[in-house]
Amino acid sequence: MECAPDNWIGVGGRFGEALRELTAKHPLVCHGLSLSLGAVEPFDQTYLLKLRRFLDEHRVPVFSEHLSYCSDDGQLYDLMPIPFTEEAVHHVAGRIREVQDALGRRIAVENVSYYAAPYQAMPEIDFLNAVLAEADCDLLLDVNNVFVNAINHRYDAHEFLRRIPGERIAYFHVAGHYDEAEDLKVDTHGAAVKPDVFALLDEACRLFGPRPALLERDFNFPPYAELVAEVAAMRAVLARHAPAEVRHARA
Repeated sequence: MECAPDNWIGVGGRFGEALRELTAKHPLVCHGLSLSLGAVEPFDQTYLLKLRRFLDEHRVPVFSEHLSYCSDDGQLYDLMPIPFTEEAVHHVAGRIREVQDALGRRIAVENVSYYAAPYQAMPEIDFLNAVLAEADCDLLLDVNNVFVNAINHRYDAHEFLRRIPGERIAYFHVAGHYDEAEDLKVDTHGAAVKPDVFALLDEACRLFGPRPALLERDFNFPPYAELVAEVAAMRAVLARHAPAEVRHARA
């Protein structure tokens, strides 16, 4: 399970107590929304301190943020693409290291979907790998975002996966998207996961082995049974790539 700490820091009363009861029984990972790693404004040090306390209190094993920016003299409430340049690599990697120092832990960054491409001096995969190496951080691999970007920006999703440093993958995100056109996909988290995305998850597991995976759904919620069926389909993909002794133990 995953939560956005931005929505839970400082929440008390029965909701805060319910969250503490949940994390006492089940591990919870956290996915940030507002750090704005690619921005230029200094980080809010008070927020970073509160975030560290929250992660420590709930024994969060993995914290992740988006490889993007979402602020410019205030919150933009959208994930804006970072130019794929050497200068941006150094800038973002330095900010990721600053966050890791403040939180006292490695973080994971998520490859994001993007539609405008402000400046691309290098391919997306080269930019991603350069940031991961210079920041020495982990990766939250969003499989749906790879699929969406590959269609929209006309690159080979499978070749993109093959170039990812698998040892840095913390876990997978899997989600649905909207088919605007044959050559335009919109990452919505508001639809069922497409077969092609499940196929790409299967390829990621073949390349890197099964990892923890999260099904994202933000709106247009179907009947509960349909969500459970999607989770089961995702688990089936992961199970196909589990070591033989694990498969036999589950049988």
